[in-house]
Amino acid sequence: MNPGILYALCAYVIWGMFPIYFKSLQEIPPMEVLMYRMVWALAFLAIVLSVRKQWAWLGPVLKQPKVLAGFTASALLLSSNWFLYIWAVNQDRVVDASLGYFMTPLVNVLLGSVILKERLRILQWVAVGIAALGVLWLTWQNGHPPWISLMIGITFGMYGLLRKTASLGTLEGLSLETMLLFPLAVISLLFMTSQGAHGFVDASTTTKWLMIASGPITAIPLLMFAAAARLVPLSTMGLMQYITPSLQLLAGIWLYHEPFGGARLIGFAAIWIALAFYSIDGLWSSYGRSKKSV
Repeated sequence: MNPGILYALCAYVIWGMFPIYFKSLQEIPPMEVLMYRMVWALAFLAIVLSVRKQWAWLGPVLKQPKVLAGFTASALLLSSNWFLYIWAVNQDRVVDASLGYFMTPLVNVLLGSVILKERLRILQWVAVGIAALGVLWLTWQNGHPPWISLMIGITFGMYGLLRKTASLGTLEGLSLETMLLFPLAVISLLFMTSQGAHGFVDASTTTKWLMIASGPITAIPLLMFAAAARLVPLSTMGLMQYITPSLQLLAGIWLYHEPFGGARLIGFAAIWIALAFYSIDGLWSSYGRSKKSV
């Protein structure tokens, strides 16, 4: 087996298990979980960079205001996505969160068209159109748009767009983002403590260790994903990415018994059909490029 497949599978399965992890931290408010996640992620990444003696990139980057501005924007998008997801899990909205990640590839297509001026192919237009019908159906059924799903999909899609055009690799980029977020996290935690919020301090020993584990839990799947991306064709990675929201959806329905009636199923089915067209288009395009290169 291509080791990249194993790396990708492990990364997507870990992300798919995130509802179980964040459910175990429910005694700590979502904002506090987010701030501690930033702190422990930076601590773990600093250890990784030190072991690998991989700090040389930092000095030149700090002298490039444009690069810092770009990573500040991506860091804010990433933290917004993290908060939305943690909040959704704590509010018993795991199914809604999973829909957001199902939507992300289609959000990426739209962002590529609008911002990067990429021309959409016919099947991509079909996929976007069917997905839009699914969102409209859910809006009509619920009386309001699926805001949680849309915001999770949009923030992660925009984050992916910024990282696509960034000059740093996965490890360096995530490290810089957590460095930029670290002062915000520390100031926020000090303010929360001054206001009497002691979620982490008052938590059980098990919860404290789970919070500390948020560092490696955040960084390890990203590093696996980065390693897989170098070894596995993009089309394969594109198909495997649906493992994560599928596992999250199953967790929401089977483990946490969130409602998933017929009306909701129709909306999800529209998104799945759209993703099928999107995947077929990606495979066809990849096949066409491989034939030309022969």
